[in-house]
Amino acid sequence: MSEQLTLPAEARERAGKGASRALRRDGRVPAVIYGDKKEALSVHVEEKLLAKMLSTGHFMNTLVMVDAGGQTHRTLPKDVQFHPVSSRPIHVDFLRIGEHSQVHVNVPVVFTDEEGSPGIKRGGVLNMVRHDLELICDAAEIPEQIEIALTGLDIGDSIHISNVNLPKGSKSAIDDRDFTVATIVAPSAVKSEEGDTATTEAGAVPTVGEEGEAEDGEEV
Repeated sequence: MSEQLTLPAEARERAGKGASRALRRDGRVPAVIYGDKKEALSVHVEEKLLAKMLSTGHFMNTLVMVDAGGQTHRTLPKDVQFHPVSSRPIHVDFLRIGEHSQVHVNVPVVFTDEEGSPGIKRGGVLNMVRHDLELICDAAEIPEQIEIALTGLDIGDSIHISNVNLPKGSKSAIDDRDFTVATIVAPSAVKSEEGDTATTEAGAVPTVGEEGEAEDGEEV
């Protein structure tokens, strides 16, 4: 299960671009908490702490308890805007959720046991079609990552969502098709070698010794 984070926040007294720029100069990031049939709450959070949470790589699928003015809001990050030049976070949207609400999250995929894959041992390459899976799960049971073992997979084999063991209480948000998550493909060198062989065989010119004489008796 993904860990729970706590993020202190302060209410924003003023709105507008000017007020937001002033907050950013002070090392703060404007944010909004909305949803759960309650009024939206404008707050600001510490940029350094937010950046640290973002660096974990799974901030967007982590339950964040935003503590604003003595009141704690159970939220899920829904959007983070970054400065186009500096890449600093400049705004965050948090969605309020109930303790056991069903939420949509994108959970990263991690592949394990490459040594147990005959295809990879023979030089095959893991082609990751999807780097994360869109899941529906309990807000209190959001998985940090989905591990998929490559045991027994050979070149040409594929992993579909039906082959993935999802954590209890989680299901794929895409349920209308058995989509591909990853495949084991032949390395480019092998493909090239096979292609050259096929080309040579198809374009080979018979020699005199191989063909002998023509049907009318004339030499080739």
